[in-house]
Amino acid sequence: MTRIVLSTGNIISGGPCIIRKPGIFRSNLEFTNSLRSNFVAAQEDYSAAIPNGAATNGTNGINGTDGTNGTNGHSHEHVNDNSDGVNGHHVTDSWTEKEGDILYIPRIDWTGAGLQEERSQYEITVKLFFLPKAPVDQRASYIAEALRLVKKELGVADVDLLIASFPGISFEGDCEWEADKLNAKMGSEADEVATWAALEFLHEQGAIQRLGIAEFGSQKLARFLSQIKTMPEVDQINLKNCCNVPPPLAQLAKEKGIELLTHGDCTDILPSGTLRELLGTGQLGAGILSDDGSDKNGLKGDLIPQWVVKYTAFVKDRGVIENKGYFAGAELVA
Repeated sequence: MTRIVLSTGNIISGGPCIIRKPGIFRSNLEFTNSLRSNFVAAQEDYSAAIPNGAATNGTNGINGTDGTNGTNGHSHEHVNDNSDGVNGHHVTDSWTEKEGDILYIPRIDWTGAGLQEERSQYEITVKLFFLPKAPVDQRASYIAEALRLVKKELGVADVDLLIASFPGISFEGDCEWEADKLNAKMGSEADEVATWAALEFLHEQGAIQRLGIAEFGSQKLARFLSQIKTMPEVDQINLKNCCNVPPPLAQLAKEKGIELLTHGDCTDILPSGTLRELLGTGQLGAGILSDDGSDKNGLKGDLIPQWVVKYTAFVKDRGVIENKGYFAGAELVA
């Protein structure tokens, strides 16, 4: 079993244009195109750093010398070390990195991590998508991993707002009243309440200053509030398949002091098919997976997307976003 962490890097400083491409299924175009762009950039950067004929057998660094002479002075463990792999296969690309049971795609250079100004100058928002095929009882570990990566990337100890996006919930209908009614039957109430308890703990510890939810209509929100300790301060909804905010939801949010925000994120942000396409050997793939046997060094197994986290660091005084990106977690099971 191998855990996989995908990253886009800061898409504000070097993100791609969002161009619609075939074969994307229904995933978030900003997310998938930014991943592809970061894969290509890493392949080019790390390939250029390896002199002709230099060994990359897991005992040397990127420059093929003493293991401490990797990119920007960092030591990296190569995932093509013959002592490691999945089902006897090894990823040979210099642009990925294996740490324990985690495979980073692409490898992350943390030397450039951190924000440019003092932490107090920023509003840091995180949206964590729990994906439908991932085990619900592992969500506490997904939360911890996602926050660890975001905090390390931004060089901070906490985030201002975390919005939890649960699978199987949306606003869809011919009008706002119908959408609100249909929403009441979506998702899994027991799973959502149990996951919220893990978020409440981190809120109490100071790692998350405020909590929010996504796609909760009036009936669903009312039931949810009756079962939790820490009230969400934000309810983020997508009205692309509806007309307006449902009046019952607007009234409940006003009574409870919950801020209603709209968003344009795709609820099905990383389907399994999209992830396999991103990492596969096809025209748009990164060449990490090789289920068709075309690459003997490729990884094989069932790929299960687990979570995606979107983060933004907003400079309050200047009104600009300085850092924005995504991490995603998945599991490769032989």
